[in-house]
Amino acid sequence: MRDKCGIVGMYSSDQSKDVAPLIYYGLFALQHRGQEAAGISAHNGNEINTYRGMGLVCDVFNNGKIKGLEGNVGIGHVRYSTTGKSNPANVQPFTSEFQGGRIAIAHNGDIINSMELRQEMEENGHEFNSTTDSEVISHLLSSEYANNNDMVKSIEIVAGKLVGSYSLVVLLNKDLYVVRDPLGIKPLALGEKNGTKMVASESVAFDVVDVDYIRDVEPGEILILNDDIQSHKMEIAKNTPNAHCMFEYVYFARPDSIMDGQNIYNVRLNIGKALHREFPVDADVIMPVPDSAITAAIGYSRESGIPYGEGLIKNRYVGRTFIMPTQEEREMSVKLKMNPIKSELEGKSIVLVDDSIVRGTTSKALINVLKESGVKEIHLRVGCPPIISPCYYGVAMATKKELIAANNSIEEIKNLLDVDSLGYLDIHALKECIGLDYDQLCMGCLNEKYPTELPKNLKAYESCRC
Repeated sequence: MRDKCGIVGMYSSDQSKDVAPLIYYGLFALQHRGQEAAGISAHNGNEINTYRGMGLVCDVFNNGKIKGLEGNVGIGHVRYSTTGKSNPANVQPFTSEFQGGRIAIAHNGDIINSMELRQEMEENGHEFNSTTDSEVISHLLSSEYANNNDMVKSIEIVAGKLVGSYSLVVLLNKDLYVVRDPLGIKPLALGEKNGTKMVASESVAFDVVDVDYIRDVEPGEILILNDDIQSHKMEIAKNTPNAHCMFEYVYFARPDSIMDGQNIYNVRLNIGKALHREFPVDADVIMPVPDSAITAAIGYSRESGIPYGEGLIKNRYVGRTFIMPTQEEREMSVKLKMNPIKSELEGKSIVLVDDSIVRGTTSKALINVLKESGVKEIHLRVGCPPIISPCYYGVAMATKKELIAANNSIEEIKNLLDVDSLGYLDIHALKECIGLDYDQLCMGCLNEKYPTELPKNLKAYESCRC
């Protein structure tokens, strides 16, 4: 399972202030959203300068490389690949020149109809330097702006052509535009302090640079950030229901983020408490699969009165297991990533709390590690309902045939994983824990009710999502 990206945009009313160092730290706070590549574009009053590369934020911008990015306005990006392979040509922000100036764009999301749009543009003479859907958006915006010289109007026209998820920061010459798709699938927050305006995929990016969280960017909203904040609501968004990604609350977002009005830490505490109410069990200790299930495990412990403990220590220099490109590497990475504390496990009956199960292979390998450490009983509790269908909005999790819950009953999964009991959080309980109604959430991977039309050629679409 791979996910998404992280984006940052910043404007300072102090014309002498360089925002690139602040964007750098904002991206650092969003490093969990993308570990493959990073980039920053800034406008220095005359031109847009960009630096981008493969690797972590600190590796890309080592040895003073950020010093060439002067300017009081800029954008940044950290990347996991979904549409478009992991290579230097696909690193963002994308920049291009056109009649009317220069544009830089950073994108979080996945455009379902990007293949069709790309083919149409290539037939009209457009040349692409990457294989990503983000460059498709860049070409569309550049073309529309060249025709009408109005970026807000251009964004609305392009939004009418896009199917899928997108949060965007767009640097057009020295002007910063911010866009969230009409469904609000991908998160985007707005902050401000002392003349500095900032948007980011998660509010934690504001904390590190001392900017105050103001609110979430509304679905279908276009912002222009300069000395003021100008807001426009897309016409197509006025009657469009929201579809916030439920996986952000369960797993992807940092627990110290605020997202669409919900405190992620509290959501995950609620998930743990609900898991105990649905699936109580006598055990010696509650243990999380670190780090993403820690908060839910604390919630389970508080609700049950069973002590919380650590049985697995995470090597934090290893990335999330879903970024490993092959199954063999994923299984090996479990042993590299999670080391058991045998003295805390031997002879114990444990409740093991995890955030989700996708293929089940990582879970199986982890359970084997625990059994080898002498655990007496393992009661697995999962904070996400069974995943029965793929995501088409920026989470490249697996094909349907690879999803363990799409092809097995819960009892069969229990036997495959070789645990003493297994409980998945109920989908209605998840909604209550998040605090949003069904008509505000995308749960397509749980119930196959997707908020948009799906790709016309699923096989071709899935083959390019790598």
